[in-house]
Amino acid sequence: MDAKMAFGTDRARALEVFAAVMRAGSFSGAGRLLGLTPSAVARSVDRIEARLGVRLLLRSTRALTPTAEGIAYLQTARRILADLDDAEQQIADQGAPRGRLRISAALSHGRLCIVPLLEAFARLYPQILIDIALSDTLIDVAAGQADVAIRFGPLADSALTARKLGESGRVIVASPDYLARRGTPTAPEQLHAHNCLNFNFRRVEPVWPFRRDRQDFALVVQGNIEANNGETLGQLAAAGVGIARVGAFSVAEDIAAGRLVALLEDYNPGDVELIHALFVGGSNVPARVRVFVDFLASRLTRSPDPSSAPRSARRPSG
Repeated sequence: MDAKMAFGTDRARALEVFAAVMRAGSFSGAGRLLGLTPSAVARSVDRIEARLGVRLLLRSTRALTPTAEGIAYLQTARRILADLDDAEQQIADQGAPRGRLRISAALSHGRLCIVPLLEAFARLYPQILIDIALSDTLIDVAAGQADVAIRFGPLADSALTARKLGESGRVIVASPDYLARRGTPTAPEQLHAHNCLNFNFRRVEPVWPFRRDRQDFALVVQGNIEANNGETLGQLAAAGVGIARVGAFSVAEDIAAGRLVALLEDYNPGDVELIHALFVGGSNVPARVRVFVDFLASRLTRSPDPSSAPRSARRPSG
């Protein structure tokens, strides 16, 4: 091996070591991941810092804390290592998708809509290792933190490729028990007399939108419980705590089973959230990413929107 090739190999190994240190949180943990001694890991980080002329880690007896330069270096390291892995996998694939597929999805939608599809995907592509993380924290796909991220709502401008997977409407729901105790609202204004469960996201005020006679309007509603996801609000509504307005996908099973009733559908403004798969596009998209996105698009776009479920308490005619 000539000196130039050895230098390139050493730098790739240094990237791997630094990424392992950040993943494990210590030199000893990184050593266990890589089969190296803690001192060998520390020397590798020292060489990186000496070559760059900057401090990447602040060392203490309790923790390793990355500097701003260390965070930037980590993002680059992850991206380069992912590219190297993709290149090797493409050479090894020979037409058969394989390798680790890192998926990021929101907690509720992932549990209810993505995870149930993974068994069928795994049967179709047994050589793909599925690595899924469910969290409402947004991860950086461009920095190599995941191969595919499923996102709701408007997308920020980026160089990533977005593939539409579907859309979800919103529905107002309550349990039959709650409605028996408190009465069924037949007009939006009647919600002021009810316990309306809300999201706790930062916003100016908890507004619920409606449409009457082709005119859109909104109401400020109030309740005694807030949560950060629709699945929790749906569970509270099914338990008879109050009325919730959530993504239809998160309460589809409860509506179908009669545990929840859809309310005020004649006033539903029809607002929807688009669902996209985000990934690094281009001509060299790994086969495992391409087939997974295609699989999701084929399965999710054919799913009906449960906000139109028949168990609805509609405005009486006449």
